[in-house]
Amino acid sequence: MNELDVVGVRVEMPANQPIVLLKESAGERYLPIWIGAVEATAIAFAQQGVVPPRPMTHDLIRDLLQAAGQELSQVQITALQDGIFYAELIFASGLEVSARPSDAIAIALRTGSPIFGAEDVLEEAGITIPDEQEDEVERFREFLDQISPEDFEGPQH
Repeated sequence: MNELDVVGVRVEMPANQPIVLLKESAGERYLPIWIGAVEATAIAFAQQGVVPPRPMTHDLIRDLLQAAGQELSQVQITALQDGIFYAELIFASGLEVSARPSDAIAIALRTGSPIFGAEDVLEEAGITIPDEQEDEVERFREFLDQISPEDFEGPQH
C-alpha cells in the first residue's frame, strides 16, 4: 500500500462529471477517481474546512464513530474491477468495512485518517504527469482554491 494525498476535486468537462485526484505521498503517480456530485461536495467541504450548520452524512458518520469509540486508523483503496474502484475503512479495533472510495475519502478527511492505495490499483489506474505538465497540476490546485462546493450542485431531478 502506498500513502496518498488528496489533491482535490474538479468537474471534468464536457460530461460535467466530478473527479477526485489523489497523489502518491512519496511517489510520482496520480490516481483520478470519478465520483458523484454529493461526494465531491463533501470532499471539497472537508478540504476547505467548511462546517455546515447541521451535520452532513459524512459528518454524521464521523460523529457516530466517535460516539461508538471506533477509531478509523486508515482508508485503503483496494481494488479496481470492471472500472469500479473499491475501498475499505480500517479501524483500530481490527474491524474492516467495505466502502466506495469517495465516501471513504470524505470520512478520512473528517477524521484525519491516512489514505492508502494498493500497488496494483496504482499500476492499473495511476498516471504519471511529465515534468512539463506539472504546471497544469499547479493550475488545477489554483482552480481548486477558487471553487466552492456549490459549484458541484447540478440541476435537481
